[in-house]
Amino acid sequence: MSTAKPSGVRVVFDTNAYISAFTYPKGVPFRIWQQAVEGRFALLVSPAIMREMAKVLRRFEWQEPEILRNLKLVAKVAQIFAPTMTLAAVSDDEMDNRILECALAGKADLVVSGDRHLLRLKSYEGIGIVRPADFHRTLGP
Repeated sequence: MSTAKPSGVRVVFDTNAYISAFTYPKGVPFRIWQQAVEGRFALLVSPAIMREMAKVLRRFEWQEPEILRNLKLVAKVAQIFAPTMTLAAVSDDEMDNRILECALAGKADLVVSGDRHLLRLKSYEGIGIVRPADFHRTLGP
C-alpha cells in the first residue's frame, strides 16, 4: 500500500464496485480500486457495506479465507464509518440506503456505483452518484 496522501475527494464504493474490482482484475472498477490503494482519493466504507460484500462473495462461492483477506484489505485501505442515521431514500433496494448512509456519515463527495437505483438519483444531499467509468475518467491515468 502506498503512503501517498489521498486527494481531497472522499468516495464510497457501492458493493457492486468492490465485487467487480475483486472479480475482474482487468476492469475499470479494479483500476479505480488500485487508485484507492495508491491513495489517490479517500475511500470510505461502513460495517454494513462490508457485511454485504461478504454476503455477495459467498453467493459467488468464494472461500472464507479469500473473503476475509479482501475484507481486511478494504479495512486497511478505507476509512470506516458507522452511520447513526437510517435512510429510506431508495425503496427498491434497501442496501442502497446503507451506501447513502455511509456517504453522509463520511461526508463523501461521490458514490461510485453501477446500481441503477442509485444512478437514477444522480446525487443525494449534494453527494454525486457516478458510474465507475465516469469516476475513472475524472481520476485520469
